[in-house]
Amino acid sequence: MADKKKKKSVNAPKKDEKVTKSALARGMESQKKSRAAAIKARPKNAPPPQQQERQGGFREYFKGVRTETKKVVWPTQKELVSYTIVVLIACAFFGLFLWGVDTGFLAIIREVFNINMA
Repeated sequence: MADKKKKKSVNAPKKDEKVTKSALARGMESQKKSRAAAIKARPKNAPPPQQQERQGGFREYFKGVRTETKKVVWPTQKELVSYTIVVLIACAFFGLFLWGVDTGFLAIIREVFNINMA
């Protein structure tokens, strides 16, 4: 029976217990220690993590863009025309729909507030 009981964490505050500043400080100290251990584990010749992203410059960036562009599956001319027609029809439909809704709201507002635009 004693084996089945859950062990409570030593550092976990109880439900009604407030977290004190010293408890927060202890937590910060453990974070600092783990961060320091991670820095020590990094190879000596490796640049800091902030500088790793900046390596390469413009040339490497555009080289990456070129390789990613080669991976793109470009549509055929027939697909391009059909997609363009679909987009134009959708734009016309939603434009007319929004125009109708706007005109309807304007008519309702004119009736409610008795506005004449002459």
